[in-house]
Amino acid sequence: MKVLFLCTGNSCRSQMAEGWARELHGDRVVVASAGTAPQSLDPRAVEVMRELGVDISGHRAKSIDEVDLRGLDLVITLCADAQESCPTLDAAVRVVHVGFADPPRSVRRGATEEEALSPYRQVRDEIRAFLSQDPKQWREGR
Repeated sequence: MKVLFLCTGNSCRSQMAEGWARELHGDRVVVASAGTAPQSLDPRAVEVMRELGVDISGHRAKSIDEVDLRGLDLVITLCADAQESCPTLDAAVRVVHVGFADPPRSVRRGATEEEALSPYRQVRDEIRAFLSQDPKQWREGR
């Protein structure tokens, strides 16, 4: 099964999803992530994934234009913007929206670094819970 995780910036949520999918199901799925308006990889996303032994530090934010869309089975959009701007794909490709909060937007102004990591950890754990199920169930969303 070939899966693409799509978000706006490809800096946080989609990177976490790519990392978890490889960690949990790397022998069963081919995964990639991309953004509709890519930014740089979020260091806090890297940090909270590393806390649980998943290294995404070598990832980089990519535009959807850089990803080979041929042979995709499933696109999972992780934010409303990506859901709205998902490109038209082959009819055989299933597109599912599974939205998660945007950790950088959830950080309170003036938060300590430890407080700032809290929303990242929450989203990391929510993504892991969703991706822990059998990949065939991902097609149903949550």
